[in-house]
Amino acid sequence: MAEARPFIGILLMLGAGLCFAALDATSKHLSQTFPVPMLVWARYTVHLLLMVIFLAPSMRARLIATQRPVALTVRALMLVGTTGFAMAAFKIMPLAESTAFLFVTPLIVVILASWLLKESVSNGRWIAIIAGFAGALLIARPGGALTTEGVILMSLAAGCYSIYQVQTRHMSLTESTVTMLFYTALVGSVSMSLAAPLYWGGPMPDAWQALSIASLGIFGGTGHLFMTRAFRHAPASTLSPFLYGQLIWAMLLGWMFYDHLPDLLSVAGMIVIAGSSLSIALSERFKAEKHQV
Repeated sequence: MAEARPFIGILLMLGAGLCFAALDATSKHLSQTFPVPMLVWARYTVHLLLMVIFLAPSMRARLIATQRPVALTVRALMLVGTTGFAMAAFKIMPLAESTAFLFVTPLIVVILASWLLKESVSNGRWIAIIAGFAGALLIARPGGALTTEGVILMSLAAGCYSIYQVQTRHMSLTESTVTMLFYTALVGSVSMSLAAPLYWGGPMPDAWQALSIASLGIFGGTGHLFMTRAFRHAPASTLSPFLYGQLIWAMLLGWMFYDHLPDLLSVAGMIVIAGSSLSIALSERFKAEKHQV
């Protein structure tokens, strides 16, 4: 059952955060040499190959069976946009602060869900939203580690990711999680392959660089797999605090590989964003449990 092995679920969620942080750290390094769109292509193409190799033989037609192919395609394109904008931002900004800025997504999701899905928003949630954006301003303040260009790019990434999450919430009632994940990889690979003439170029990667580029898809695919598996072992209320383990991983990897640690104001902003997003996640869980009683 879902709550039978919460410790396993927590470990999987922490592992997912590490995979995503490693993906960001690796893309930051590679983007100094290779075009960002090429890295986005690699991230989704390797992810697609892994799913075809490991899941297609057993699932066959069930892997692509869906009632809403157009909606899944739009959802996938939103995640592709998230990846591209985020990688471009990571190229020019520190890992920890950029990652924290992306965590305003749950706050935007509440606003979009209120507008598009007609979900009610309590006064407490509005306070959490305002506090979360105040935390983002602490990180993006003048004189901080973030640049104007980077903030714009990460804001676009957060916007795309918010739409992606709203669509996921809406479609999860009718669509298989694995099918949604497969369409994400398929659409990402195909769309970036079609656009390849617009960006392909630059130096040829050596063996180590080629392995690093391939690791983008491995980190991304494994992270999503871990996250999906985590929710099979523990409920969202248990796992939500550990989603923000990615911030810790990003801070550690930024310090280890890029010799950067965020200042105190930026750390304060991260804590405010994480706390605001977490309060919304937990309030949604308690609301759902109240309706079930």
